[in-house]
Amino acid sequence: MKKIMLIVLCCVVQLKVYASDIEKAQNNLLDGFHQAASEANYDAYFGALTPQAIFLGTDATERWTKDMFSDYVKPYFDKGIGWTYTPTKRLITQVNAEVAFFDELLHNDNYGQTRGSGVLVKTAKGWQIAQYNLSIPMPNDIAKLLVKQIRQYQKNEQRK
Repeated sequence: MKKIMLIVLCCVVQLKVYASDIEKAQNNLLDGFHQAASEANYDAYFGALTPQAIFLGTDATERWTKDMFSDYVKPYFDKGIGWTYTPTKRLITQVNAEVAFFDELLHNDNYGQTRGSGVLVKTAKGWQIAQYNLSIPMPNDIAKLLVKQIRQYQKNEQRK
């Protein structure tokens, strides 16, 4: 009986170490993604994305495939212009051995607190981002006012 308990205990410890390694790799991926953006490092930034990746920006019109987003970003990165979003909190939910969801709170000097969320997948290259969604959370107490301002902005844009 003691041998069985010892074997079970060893298996549990191994699983925890394995899970810890997975989460460390996922955090390293996301931290590296943000660092690459801050340094305008094109290869590292787009290397973090799967070939079929989708990037959703803060504007409702911003839904980019990896290729579309690459075309948009490349001229900025070529000039050394990047952007800095610093993670302040991150949660990763492991769906199975090859898929995880994440959400993170970020700080940006221009936009304040933002949120990144998305899907990570395990590929032959390791963990990569299949979808990234950047949003700006709004306090519920001022949501109606902000929605009113957005509607007015959209109305004005339609008149142009």
